[in-house]
Amino acid sequence: MTDSDDAIRVWLVERTYSDDEQNIVILTYATPDGEQYFRKERSLTSFSDVRDTTAAVDAAPENLGSTAPDDREAYAAEARRMAAEHDPEDVI
Repeated sequence: MTDSDDAIRVWLVERTYSDDEQNIVILTYATPDGEQYFRKERSLTSFSDVRDTTAAVDAAPENLGSTAPDDREAYAAEARRMAAEHDPEDVI
């Protein structure tokens, strides 16, 4: 999360587990139009390592990437669904 006034709210659209390394969770957040995404990688160090995943985060514009054309529609649909059903700070 960022305190910057120009931060962009992105919504959780995908949670995957890395095939390459064990205990890596990849969280993908996207803008409601699906055009940009923000990716967080989280290493789980133990079963007691509990960190909340929220429905949305605010990301600095320089930390956003352009979504691949094949993913835009799906990311947009999921981001809009999450925004409609959850408050940003809801734990998912």
